[in-house]
This record gives sequence, C-alpha cells and structure tokens, in this order.
Amino acid sequence: MRPRCRTFGLRLGVLETGPRNTIADVGEVRVGHVTLISGEGKLVPGTGPVRTGVTVIVPHRGNVLKDRPKANWDTINGCGELTSAVIMREFGLIETPIALTNTMCVGNAAIGLIEATMEANPEADAFIPTVSECDDSFLNDARGLHVKPHHVREALRAASDDIPLGVVGAGTGMTCCQFKGGVGSASRRVSAADGGYLVGALVVSNFGWREHLVIGGVSVGRELIAREKAKGAIPPGGAGSIVMILATDAPLSSRQLGRLARRSFHGLARLGSFSGNGSGDITVAFSTSNRVPYDAEDGVLTEQRLPDGRMNPLFLAAVEATEEAIVDSLFTAETVVGRDGNTSPGLPVPEVVEILRDHGRIV
Repeated sequence: MRPRCRTFGLRLGVLETGPRNTIADVGEVRVGHVTLISGEGKLVPGTGPVRTGVTVIVPHRGNVLKDRPKANWDTINGCGELTSAVIMREFGLIETPIALTNTMCVGNAAIGLIEATMEANPEADAFIPTVSECDDSFLNDARGLHVKPHHVREALRAASDDIPLGVVGAGTGMTCCQFKGGVGSASRRVSAADGGYLVGALVVSNFGWREHLVIGGVSVGRELIAREKAKGAIPPGGAGSIVMILATDAPLSSRQLGRLARRSFHGLARLGSFSGNGSGDITVAFSTSNRVPYDAEDGVLTEQRLPDGRMNPLFLAAVEATEEAIVDSLFTAETVVGRDGNTSPGLPVPEVVEILRDHGRIV
C-alpha cells in the first residue's frame, strides 16, 4: 500500500477527518479483505491469471440480522448490481454485512454471506444478503469465478478497524481513470454545534477516463498527458463502475439515508466522472445509530432521527469523504499486470504532487 494523499499535504474539503480517516471511524464499523493474486501471462479461462478479491463491511459487532441497521441506496447510472436493493427500498434496512466483489462472483459472495448468517442464526430461514460489484475482467480471469463463498467468510473473520487500501480485496483488479484503481476510504466529522456526527466512505473505484481526472479541482489527467508523464500502454477507459458505501453515526431514517447516499455522487463528480454509459455508480448508506430488531413484531417501534433541516453538514461530509476516498484509492494503488499482460499503471504520484503544488493545492 502506497502513502495516502494527505501524506503529501493534499487537503480536500473543509471538514475535519475522523481519527483514522476511514469508514472505521464510524461506530463499530469494520472492514475485511481477501485478496486473490496468482498466475501470469495468457488468459486460460477457469485457471487464471487471477487478480480479484472480496471486501466486506461489517456495520457493528453484534448480530447484524438480529439488530438490522437502517439503510438505503441510490444510483446515478445503473450498469451494475446490488442485491437486497428491493428489500432495502421496502423496509429501509440491511440484514447482513455488505460484500463487494467482481461482477461474475456476486452469486458466490451472496452465498458466503448467507452461510455466515445462517451459522450465526440457526433459526433464520429467510433473509437477503447485500452484495455489489465492479467488473475486473481487464486484469482478471472473470470467467473463473475465483471468489468463492469461503473467501467471504474469511473476509468476515479478518474484519478490523485497521483497513488496508489500494490493491486489496474487491479493489485488486480494478482500473480507475485508466490508472490502477482499488479500495479507498475516508471520513469527515461535522462540527460539535451540528452534533459532532461522523460520515465515513469506502469505495471500490473502477470508472472513467484519464483526460477527465480531476484532483483537488486541478485537471491532473490532462496535465499528465500534456507533460507526457503518463507513458506506456493505457487501459481502456470508461466502461467500469464504482461502488460507494457510506456509514454514519447520525440517527437518520431510511428516507434520510437515501438522501445522504445521493450526495456521494457530488463527490464522484469532483473527480471528473460523468457516469458513463457502461458505469454502475451505486451507493449504500447506513446508520450505526438506528437499528431494527429482527423479532420486533408487536407494539410500537420508536427511533430518534435528525430533522431534515439539520442534514446539510452531513451532506457536505458525504461529498468530502467520498471525494477523498476515491483519491486515496488512486494514490495507494500500485501498478498491476494481469491477464494477457494487461496493465493498469499506478498513478504517477510524484508527478501528480508536482502538478498540485504548481497549482497551489499543496504548499
């Protein structure tokens, strides 16, 4: 894992970060990865080369099915998949941890979540796992279905508040703006006057074209091209996706979480994305404060929630955390050579830092 953008003095936005500057700053959220890298050379479908993995986001340390977080989702371009989307819209919650993986392994990841949830809940026989995906077939033997259900369970066991970024888990085979993409994360805290709440973002970045890449308001991609600082073969652009997960400790209803999820797309746009035709741009937002007991069938449920008029700081936090998470997914990801010698080059960080310094974004 290469250094994050703040190591070089880049500060994005105006809000303060949480102590780790990751999604793990929020409540008891933990993240686990399983990274699968093997083989090289010519693609042999079913064998390799393998450049893929799975990432799980665990909302709290309890039993997620029995204590279900309020949640909602949104999309600005729907060329992607999100299991549990229908039940999330209907009931406003998630019933399992969230798994992220490659497009072809959504089913295997869902089975892994189902197996782990059944083991923890022997009496449960009906629940929907939450899985989303991005396409890593440029680097990975996607037809090999290399992410297996047991890898999801391994990722759950490995879940921690110490989150590796870059070429890990679901980010292993991803390409972003024709550079190496991957897993990124960041957090923002609103002021004490606004409640001191946190919003954390975790992304798997796999979208866009180099010429459109903007970092800190600077057209870094065009500058790199003009300076011939990004040489060598260029991966295909645009036909990928991005999945964004937002967590907050603010007491929000599922409707409000849908509103929060939509603000992530402003953060995405700050990187130069216009949500191309082949991109699945999907966000899931959940609250660690508001949960629904699985067996709540009688009586009246009560919950706290912020008034809508107090959500502006959280909206800003979602935008800033998403933006920095995507930037860090690029800064931390190293060059990866995959199937058939296909290469996603790491962002040339020294040149990017030089460009940002020339434009006064780093001092």
